[in-house]
Amino acid sequence: MRESRWTKDQLKLAFHLYCQLPFGKLHARNTEVMRLASLIGRTPSAVAMKLVNFASLDPAITSTGRKGLDGASAIDREIWADFHADWEGLALECQRLRTQFVADVAADPMEEERLDGFDIPDDFTGETRRVLTEQRIKQNFFRRAVLASYRGRCCMSGLAEPRLLVASHIVPWKDDRANRLNPSNGLCLSAIHDRAFDQGLISLSDDWKVILSEQLRRSDEPFVESVFKPLDGRMIELPHRFVPDAAFLQRHRSAVFVDSRWARSA
Repeated sequence: MRESRWTKDQLKLAFHLYCQLPFGKLHARNTEVMRLASLIGRTPSAVAMKLVNFASLDPAITSTGRKGLDGASAIDREIWADFHADWEGLALECQRLRTQFVADVAADPMEEERLDGFDIPDDFTGETRRVLTEQRIKQNFFRRAVLASYRGRCCMSGLAEPRLLVASHIVPWKDDRANRLNPSNGLCLSAIHDRAFDQGLISLSDDWKVILSEQLRRSDEPFVESVFKPLDGRMIELPHRFVPDAAFLQRHRSAVFVDSRWARSA
């Protein structure tokens, strides 16, 4: 029996999942695909097909010769555009939609795993609890989207230990609300590389090559010699999707990088 047309709410949840799964895991046997299928009343194969439809709209994927699955509809394109226009609003809306599809999201063990590590104290109530819950939802979406895009590896060192990886913002969280959750404003970095990037000791060129600050270039510390100096001028490992936006990299060099005047004149 033919399934009914996808609703916009179902498509939002499908794209929400698409952002958080590595490209190679967009298949019907994936546990998260099966969970979403059960949640929204579709088959795992239908959900997997929709995820690959979305991949066909992703320039980071199509530019490498991978095509995804043809057949993306006008409403698929609309969902794609909606998310790119309001990542933060759509991430929160998808959480709300999940609560409409299931009576108790917290009963879903996969949901508990996603939100693990951000406990809200029991004595926080009302507005404070709402704000913290929303922050938790946003942070988990951004982290999962960025780490999935980079295949769970630091794009500078290749480190693959998830407990030591950070979804690092290119333009700081506080400086650009519209792009706080935009995965193209993210890099998957080890904790030490994230700290160096956040402090402006390293940056990236428009063609995704590492730039070392003069301070690190002149350092003779053994750790800097072995960990940071070999990166100078080296291209990062690019993600499968959500490639770092050049406009964000320029803003990092001008506002965060400690050698910003040199970067602007380069």
